[in-house]
Amino acid sequence: MKVILTEKVATLGNVGEVVNVSAGYARNFLLPQRKAVVADESNTAQMNHYNKMLGKKVAEEKSAAESVKGQLDGLTLDFVKKAGVDGKLFGAVTTQEISAELEKKGITVERRVIILENPIKGLGTFGAKAKLFSGVEADFNVKVEMDPKQAEELKKKAEAAAAKKKKQAEAKADEATSEEGEPTEKKELTDDEKLAQEADALLRS
Repeated sequence: MKVILTEKVATLGNVGEVVNVSAGYARNFLLPQRKAVVADESNTAQMNHYNKMLGKKVAEEKSAAESVKGQLDGLTLDFVKKAGVDGKLFGAVTTQEISAELEKKGITVERRVIILENPIKGLGTFGAKAKLFSGVEADFNVKVEMDPKQAEELKKKAEAAAAKKKKQAEAKADEATSEEGEPTEKKELTDDEKLAQEADALLRS
């Protein structure tokens, strides 16, 4: 059943929008609560009447949406998440989380109007859009960083691994020296030894 919303309904849409709903939902909730009227497409006069009647409400809602757009455009929303060594999150940042985080900043945006350019499943900065009203859209960013505690743990593990490889490389170098103290023929470093040297250089820089 098609109805015209006479009030903003969070799960459906904004004032003046024509939406499809079940007949039961319309008759038991929307129509009795005067949140909508039946949209009879065959009755053009009726449609025009309702559009004029809702004109003021539509203008008010659009103005409110443009105000939110002003707050949202260009905003970067920060999230701190745990991630694997490959940078992938244990889960994903959802539109519900984004809506809740915006609410903390005093910006009310329903999850249903938030659109992500790509699923947020890793670290980095991602583009997002909010379709606030017909013809009113806002663009903002969602930045996901690794939990500082986890980052510190990974750093310590990397340093420990680099130190271990360095010791192994030094031990091999000592073994390559003869008992008389004269070095034997220089051997080409293995990939692990090269990695150890690079890690050591990074730690020293």
